[in-house]
Amino acid sequence: MKKILFLGVAFFILTASFASTEVTKKPSIKASEVLIPIGNTGQKISLLDLSRMSVKDVQSFTGKKMSFADRMMFKAAQRQLKKNISADGTIDSKKIAKNLKKADGTTGFHIGGFALGFLLGLIGVLIAYLINDDKKSNRVKWSWIGLGVAIVLYILLII
Repeated sequence: MKKILFLGVAFFILTASFASTEVTKKPSIKASEVLIPIGNTGQKISLLDLSRMSVKDVQSFTGKKMSFADRMMFKAAQRQLKKNISADGTIDSKKIAKNLKKADGTTGFHIGGFALGFLLGLIGVLIAYLINDDKKSNRVKWSWIGLGVAIVLYILLII
């Protein structure tokens, strides 16, 4: 009797867990929306346009003449970029998408937030909460981490 009851409960939990899973599609990043700076002038170009440019266009855009090795490296990188952009213009590579998300400053290490927490303590954390921009959550997280590191170092110095 115990085995049947155990089997029934296990079957119920297993069935309920499968029913509660939801399949969602990850939002894809459009290659035409990702802008990267090219040259010293600060001009920006999309990844989609860069994957379709010729070497002469890149040289005129940057204002510098490319050597033979530079042209070959550019063509190899351009081929790799074309492989990672699908026909609908979205970026297929998880590695590129991950790096693009990190580059916007909303994830990863935030030196300003860490310095606020580490140097100013609780007041620095409060300042991090008061600054409103798109990097606020990352700054607040790193200010708390900075405060934690400062407290740990203070305790270690006392001991």
